Amino acid sequence: MENKLPQKIKVGFPHLGNYWVGFKEIASMLDGEIIMPPPITRKTIEIGAKQSPETACVPYKYTIGNFLECLEKGANVLIQAGGTSCRYAYYGEVQEAALKKMGYDFIMIRFVAKKTSILKILLKFRKMNPKLSYYRMGKGFCLAYKKFEAVDKVEDFIRKNIGFEVKKGSFERTFSQFLKELDGVHELNLIRQVKDKYLEECLKIEINKPANPLRVGIIGEFYVTIESFSNFFIEKELGKRGVEVHRFVSITHELQNLIFSKQRTNKYLKIAKPYLKHHIGAHGTETIGIAIELIEKGFDGLIHIKPFGCVPEVSSMSMLHKISKDFKTPILYFSFDAQTSETGVKTRIEAFYDMLKMKKNKKHGNKTGNN
Repeated sequence: MENKLPQKIKVGFPHLGNYWVGFKEIASMLDGEIIMPPPITRKTIEIGAKQSPETACVPYKYTIGNFLECLEKGANVLIQAGGTSCRYAYYGEVQEAALKKMGYDFIMIRFVAKKTSILKILLKFRKMNPKLSYYRMGKGFCLAYKKFEAVDKVEDFIRKNIGFEVKKGSFERTFSQFLKELDGVHELNLIRQVKDKYLEECLKIEINKPANPLRVGIIGEFYVTIESFSNFFIEKELGKRGVEVHRFVSITHELQNLIFSKQRTNKYLKIAKPYLKHHIGAHGTETIGIAIELIEKGFDGLIHIKPFGCVPEVSSMSMLHKISKDFKTPILYFSFDAQTSETGVKTRIEAFYDMLKMKKNKKHGNKTGNN
């Protein structure tokens, strides 16, 4: 039975990297108070794990932890956002049932579900806010997409260069200012202006980057790749060591996949053909295809990350092992759950970096410029 609409809407949503600026744009269309979950901490995963099946993957546990934090702050509408074509598509329904069983009264808007559609989502928004015009909805979703895109563009530049900044903290301060300014604009041309402004600001930051730096590509499952807290800030740890980091999983990429899913699946199946004959679901096929692309581009190593028990990514690992052996390219594997040790992650990254550095120095006669 559908919940009665609250007199005053208070809408919350889970964290997903720095994409909150876009989710706020979507939530604002309900003309209610926006309830931001507090920054993710160890407490988030602890309270999420307590209310989750033991076999559920960490994206389930983190997001239900975020929902609980929003509900405790007074949210009565929750937006389930994120998602892929794996079992995450069922999580919204399961989390809704679990939270209501705990006694919370709220309405869930599910963006990722097996039986959802753009039309159903639009009708849900209209039902909750009858004053909402289709024009405003269209504009709202376009603004959100452009904000996602702006975040991806600036983040991509930073992760490739932050490891070489002369004055430590310059990129982080600039990015923080960028997010604050991006949050305050609500016109498409202004979003573009803010993005271009901060890309120029990033170009002004002094860096000392060697001509041939260590390059590492990050591949794997959608949520733990994007949400830095869930992977213990792997990108930052690599940057500290003077590594140029590349990541291709993003919301922009995911939304484009919704439109071009068949073409992209066929593209990566073709690239992965020596190792893979059939699509293995979610990002598994893409993981293998991107791995081969990066190795052929001369990347020094890859890091594959996934939640513990993620079936598509587990399925890709046997092929990645063979690819690593055939191309003689190191691949480091991480599997995250609620008990993963941060110390263990950092220790393995340090060892991986040392191996890549020695391998590259040997190949190039110690002229890489990496310390």
